[in-house]
Amino acid sequence: MRIYPVILAGGSGTRLWPLSREALPKQLLPLCSNFSMLQETLLRLSEWTELMPPLITCGNEHRFLVAEQLRAIGITPLGILLEPEGKNTAPSVAAAAHFLLKDDKEALMLVLPADHVIADVEAFHVAVQRAAQAARSGALATFGIVPSGPETGYGYIRRGKAVDGTDGCYSVEKFVEKPDRPTAEIFVADPAYSWNSGMFLFLASRYLEELNAFRPAIADSCRKAFNDAYRDLDFCRLDEVFFATCPSESIDYAVMEHTAHAVVVPAEIGWNDVGSWSALWQILDDDIDGNVVRGDVYTDSVKNSMIRAEGRFVAVVGVEDLIVVETKDAVLVVHKDQVQKVKKIVDDLRTNNRTEHLNHTKVYRPWGSYEGIDIGDRFQVKRITVNPGGKLSLQMHHHRAEHWVVVSGTARVTCGEEEKFLTENESTYIPIGVNHRLENPGKMPLHLIEIQSGGYLGEDDIVRFEDIYKRS
Repeated sequence: MRIYPVILAGGSGTRLWPLSREALPKQLLPLCSNFSMLQETLLRLSEWTELMPPLITCGNEHRFLVAEQLRAIGITPLGILLEPEGKNTAPSVAAAAHFLLKDDKEALMLVLPADHVIADVEAFHVAVQRAAQAARSGALATFGIVPSGPETGYGYIRRGKAVDGTDGCYSVEKFVEKPDRPTAEIFVADPAYSWNSGMFLFLASRYLEELNAFRPAIADSCRKAFNDAYRDLDFCRLDEVFFATCPSESIDYAVMEHTAHAVVVPAEIGWNDVGSWSALWQILDDDIDGNVVRGDVYTDSVKNSMIRAEGRFVAVVGVEDLIVVETKDAVLVVHKDQVQKVKKIVDDLRTNNRTEHLNHTKVYRPWGSYEGIDIGDRFQVKRITVNPGGKLSLQMHHHRAEHWVVVSGTARVTCGEEEKFLTENESTYIPIGVNHRLENPGKMPLHLIEIQSGGYLGEDDIVRFEDIYKRS
């Protein structure tokens, strides 16, 4: 039996705001190294000979970023499965199980969130091998993390008897919700308890059998959504109508808490789900004063803090136990024991129809990126980068005109019936209502400045006629 990594890369994330945004969630950010968390997850599996190429599940809005991050580390996935909307992990894994079973009826699924840290890869490998022994016999295995302290932010698993014939595997006696502090201290003192990691290993067929037994509505919707799935460039897109009817539920609630075949593999693997800024501070290297510093930062008499500067100089003096995160459009200052309230900030931004929870000033597109530089009454200025071979859609705007100035590289510009090439220091004008397209025919990135002017400058004032990326 072959093991297929199924990497759950969906979710928009709110707990690491302002660095994490809906358009660029934490699994796509380089938080712990020069690689994103998704890339780190894939790289730690890349040399395991018993593993097949990975299957990635993600949301539609992140598909091009996911594909580009895989390309950047030289990993060709088995597929990238697109979810029309977020429905939690039980439906995601069900769709992935159908994807695998179409070619391998005995496929084992190693289900891993894309945004976890695992420091001891060798110990994790051993745990996976133990779980695979049980999974081959029909068990649904989960990985229990040996607690390092009375954590109240995780659920817990109480193990029962050892499973015959499988080293290091135990029956699951019960799953426990996130406890209060006194209860967590009791759990940590009892070796039968472990943290619930949210990682699993089981036969794809067995998961679907148990899902159908306990949550037939989820099983039915996912089966229909996959049967009517269709190709979209290099992606497999689940049917939107059937997937929309699917209830939203986690694997734990849908299956693991009900099945009689759950087993747990206790593991000490240096695991962290990076669920808050304090959690990230704990796993990164600190200085002699306990500070984790990134970017252009000055500190004086600062202890046990994290200061992260993304674009500006940040000076912090005479404080302890703080998280300070600077981005170009937002600054977060929070005490380390209050980081769970960051989600409330995002909720407030959403309630007040602001945009700081959606995008950074730099926005990624399949052809490259753009970044807001200045904005005022009836104008805004952007810095645009088009990757080699990148091509924006053939489009027009009802309410704005555009001026393009090439900073470096070569641009092929279509404006109405005219097509021309522009190089460094050359410019062109795109009138309101005229069909136009920008592309980079060269081998180097194209950098240009765009000045927009008009009565309305929103991103929704784009009418696309042709788009190689098949966006609506």
